[in-house]
Amino acid sequence: MTRISAARWMARATALSLTFVAATAGAGTLEDVKARGKLVCGVSEGLGGFSEKDAAGTWRGYDVDFCKAVALAILGDAAKVDYVPLSATDRFEALAGGKVDLLARNSTWTLLRDAGRPLEFVGVSYFDGQGFMVPTIYGATSPLQLNGATICVVSGTTTQDNASAYFEKAGLKASFLPFAERQDARKAYADGKCDAYTADRSALAAERADLPKPDSHTILADVISKEPLGPVVRDDDAKWINLVRWVLFGLIDAEEIGLEQANVAAAQAAEAKRLGALSGPPLGLSEDWLATVVGGVGNIGEIFERNLGEETPMQLARGINAPWTQGGILYAPPLQ
Repeated sequence: MTRISAARWMARATALSLTFVAATAGAGTLEDVKARGKLVCGVSEGLGGFSEKDAAGTWRGYDVDFCKAVALAILGDAAKVDYVPLSATDRFEALAGGKVDLLARNSTWTLLRDAGRPLEFVGVSYFDGQGFMVPTIYGATSPLQLNGATICVVSGTTTQDNASAYFEKAGLKASFLPFAERQDARKAYADGKCDAYTADRSALAAERADLPKPDSHTILADVISKEPLGPVVRDDDAKWINLVRWVLFGLIDAEEIGLEQANVAAAQAAEAKRLGALSGPPLGLSEDWLATVVGGVGNIGEIFERNLGEETPMQLARGINAPWTQGGILYAPPLQ
């Protein structure tokens, strides 16, 4: 029996391991989605305007429409999405563990989440910031008036640390009442167990809309943190990262160049055809992907107005989430 040296054995084992890894990686998330015929998308457990079920049990919202956009780009059908509701505590582990293909849930892009986990934030879909909501009857106009207050907060987020640092810097004291579930935090606030509620301002708008008397509650103007929210994928699949990233960029660029549901449907608009033909093949998508996406869900502005705008229960103005050409900071690299 021929003996193999330890060095040669290790070299052979390494080669076999690399071959296995290459073969496994070759499958890829895009191929999995195509073979399955469904995109599995992680969303919140119910956040007004972003991802929640309506009375008929249909998922709707800003983040839901992004899931639909990715499904349209790949499968040509916005209905081919399985939505998996995930709590703030469970969301990243579910993504890293392969329970979902994509996380489209209000999640802040931070260094520790990006570099400290096997995850990749593909971009910013909504620029947010942390704020405070108080009963209007208090007459408060600033969180600096909340010295000694008890504040409701959802655990598993950056929120409590941000608020603690804010009050400490101001030389004020506050205590926090954390809850694992949003609905529990909202109920505690509504029942008067907390003097205030802190969260991202968009989340506060959703919480206020769900209270019995929304007009009896005020979201204070102060913003105490940067909260760039965006879709997240695993960091081990460059092809999938690029695809999801450029679907987001495509929605942003579409608004900038004036592509809308109404005009892209007319013979799929020459510009949508041209940009799709240029960008589709490198992403593993068809040449009409951009027209299909915009025709199905609209551009990022249409998605915003439909789910979050001033005519919705969220009553949010575009503000910094307007395109850079309209005074906001929403900006994407060009598709060509």
